[in-house]
Amino acid sequence: MNHFAGNHAGNNNNQQNKLIMSTTTKTKPTPNGANGASAPAEPITYRINPEVEAKIDAHIKENPKYWNFIQTMPRERLERTAVLNEVRELDRQQRIREGVLKQINQNPELKRAYDLLVKNVPEDQKEGVIAQIGRTARRAVARVQGQHQAKGEAVAV
Repeated sequence: MNHFAGNHAGNNNNQQNKLIMSTTTKTKPTPNGANGASAPAEPITYRINPEVEAKIDAHIKENPKYWNFIQTMPRERLERTAVLNEVRELDRQQRIREGVLKQINQNPELKRAYDLLVKNVPEDQKEGVIAQIGRTARRAVARVQGQHQAKGEAVAV
């Protein structure tokens, strides 16, 4: 998987020695003014998940040019890239939500069933709850179908 761009991707063996990231809890002081003038002086503690850290370390080892590219990015560009990834994730979630709602709304019987499920939910929250139930149902069906396919059973769609 190539995630690097042009000239930023050197093959520097010295960079490969820096591939392993720390798996200890990291703290960072809160910048002044982060939450207004009365920002707390306590440092932010970042959770460390050893499984996630191992995946990151493996990816770094497999993609040293990409890791070098990331390390050479200017801080503002790196920050904007992190924000872009968040925006893309939110867009993906919105597309999934719209797809689930479209599928439910196209089937009158299914729509009535979901409306019955959320009859006691406040009106302004109904669509969100329907989408959440629909996503959960879609994942459950996909999981069951995957299990049946793994066993070699026929799956009706």
